[in-house]
Amino acid sequence: MKKVVHAACPHDCPDACGVLITVEDGRATRIQGDPAHPVTRGFLCAKVAKYLDRVYSPDRVLYPMRRLGPKGAIANRGAGCANTFQRITWDEALDEIARRFRAIAEEFGSEAILPYSYGGTLGVLNGASMDRRFFHRLGASQLARNICSAAGEAGLKSVIGVKMGTEPEQFRHSRYIIAWGANIHGNNVHLWPFIEEARRKGAKFVVIDPYRTRTASCADWYLPINPGTDAALALGMMHVIIKEGLHDPDYIAKATVGFEQLRGKVEEYPPERVSQWTGISADDIVRLAREYATTRPAAIRLNYGIQRSESGGMGVRAVTMLPCITGSWKEVGGGLQLSTSGAYPLRKDLLERTDFKSASLLGRPARTVNMVELGKALNTLTDPPIKALFVYNSNPAAVAPNHNDVLSGLERPDLFTVVHEQFFTDTTDYADIVLPATTFFEHKDLQAAYGHYYLQVSQQAIEPLGECRSNVEVFRALAGRMGFDEPEFSESADEMIDVALGSGHPWLEGIDRKRLESEGHIRLNFKGTPDFEKHGVPADSGSFFLPFAEGVFPTRSGKAELYSEQLASEGLDPVVSFIPPHESRHSPNAKYYPLEMLARKADNFLNSTFANVPSVQEMEERDLLEISRDDARARGIASGDRVRVFNGRGEIFLTARVDGTVQPGVVAARLNWAKLSPGMRNVNVLTSERLTDLGASATFYSVLVEVQLASPSAATSG
Repeated sequence: MKKVVHAACPHDCPDACGVLITVEDGRATRIQGDPAHPVTRGFLCAKVAKYLDRVYSPDRVLYPMRRLGPKGAIANRGAGCANTFQRITWDEALDEIARRFRAIAEEFGSEAILPYSYGGTLGVLNGASMDRRFFHRLGASQLARNICSAAGEAGLKSVIGVKMGTEPEQFRHSRYIIAWGANIHGNNVHLWPFIEEARRKGAKFVVIDPYRTRTASCADWYLPINPGTDAALALGMMHVIIKEGLHDPDYIAKATVGFEQLRGKVEEYPPERVSQWTGISADDIVRLAREYATTRPAAIRLNYGIQRSESGGMGVRAVTMLPCITGSWKEVGGGLQLSTSGAYPLRKDLLERTDFKSASLLGRPARTVNMVELGKALNTLTDPPIKALFVYNSNPAAVAPNHNDVLSGLERPDLFTVVHEQFFTDTTDYADIVLPATTFFEHKDLQAAYGHYYLQVSQQAIEPLGECRSNVEVFRALAGRMGFDEPEFSESADEMIDVALGSGHPWLEGIDRKRLESEGHIRLNFKGTPDFEKHGVPADSGSFFLPFAEGVFPTRSGKAELYSEQLASEGLDPVVSFIPPHESRHSPNAKYYPLEMLARKADNFLNSTFANVPSVQEMEERDLLEISRDDARARGIASGDRVRVFNGRGEIFLTARVDGTVQPGVVAARLNWAKLSPGMRNVNVLTSERLTDLGASATFYSVLVEVQLASPSAATSG
């Protein structure tokens, strides 16, 4: 029997592709893009196009497992783990987890238990629903999930109040497009056809990035910028725009607060001074500002690259001000996009049952642990210490900063660790219990997006392989073992989708589960469609969403806040400022470690996801240190040499590639699984737990290192 099932890719990407899965006699035989989806339009990225290799990999975890060997012993596949893990039943696994949780809660308090999850799936149900209910009811420590986007979110919302922005479909109408810290080819590929359409009509495409990405190689103008100096560049642009009268006084008066304070602030950032920080010439800063302000409409695709430096929150805040002072929010094809996720008015409070906190074993809201600081939490937290860790939707032994400290914590013999996973990852190598997890082929979910405005239901295509269970099913079963009898723990996937869609918000009007199941994807029901001719686009161009065309923002003031009372109350600059990161060429630490390292994500993986799939590995160059010719020459390094990359936190051994992807003073290395990296250590050996200026996020791009030729023995062993 053959059928085609509509699903949606749930991986951590803004595109949330519509997917069609062909199933024959119960086995998935083909995956393809849904050609009817207005944004993703029938094609998939290279990694998801190979998803059958992931689903049917011989390395899948298919059964619950209990550790036999020492923590840290490497396991690669079910059949080869006899000396490390033994197969057990689900009943045995759930009983043991419940027993250990009860004992830990009784002796140390329920806050001694910590969940750890992030973006392994962005499905609404399997990303954050039954799991949150369970840990809220248990009274476990809460996790601040700040590792990826929190600084950018804080910076964006400090100006416009919400994570919304320009629709991808509108980029085809832009005349000037800036990709700022955005590798569109690598992680937002479905925006690219709209950009190419705009370029065919004469639009100019500019890329600002410290690394010459695949996207930068396609640019009409590429501006390499020193890491972590984006706030300075945006302030320098605003200096020019305001000084030369290229701003929009009418929109500023109607739609913003704090312009006079901003006017005073940008006086401190003339292009000549900004050039010294950014490495971009003063002439190019002036040219960029003039072109952006005078070529209409102009759009900025801002991505999370710039917020991974210590000053990243202010960087995003500064860039977000640009369309507010030029008034480009008024125009189809104008504005800015960082994330659209704030437009989805789902009932997350009911999905997560935050009210269970007060009914928990703790009897009060639990403490919060920042996931960026996992190493610190596992090794130093007291009152109580962390005694149990439940990991799902994440691989912290690969992705968390300060890798050596994280492993030191995971190795603790008194730490009871459960990992719900699809594969034997770096983190499962430290687990006491491993539980088999479904892929999105094997469960049903609701899918929003953070790069467009379409909701989707992702239908289950095949039965779970082996004894795999979804996150929803695992935490439902654990709740039963713990004696949690609230009816919310019995809700089905369909019932939870109905709950999520039941906000009564006008943007969800007419959108329900049955309609989503029938149509596959539905655009949010935006009200107040603008008068297209008023905004420079013919009325037959389609229905566009211009969230801030009329100058109304969901902030405290109701306007774009160029001056923020909230930031002032937190002791931060209420306008915006640039402070060089502690680890940068502008800091005293550069005397000891003079190179700024970008701990980049690989183009063909998603964080650490896909890193173990052979057909995807073939697309990615691994274990490289990219270094400029000047820096390589000064150290006697040539392409192909084995090099030691080090700082005060650790060292890794990589192969040098001397080329033009980075400027002098910058090196780049890519994230991979630790156990698939030289010496079983990855780039996060070198990153720190220092937090960003806003949002308490990770600072993966504020890292100083030194590089030297590896000794012959180290080069061989590394």
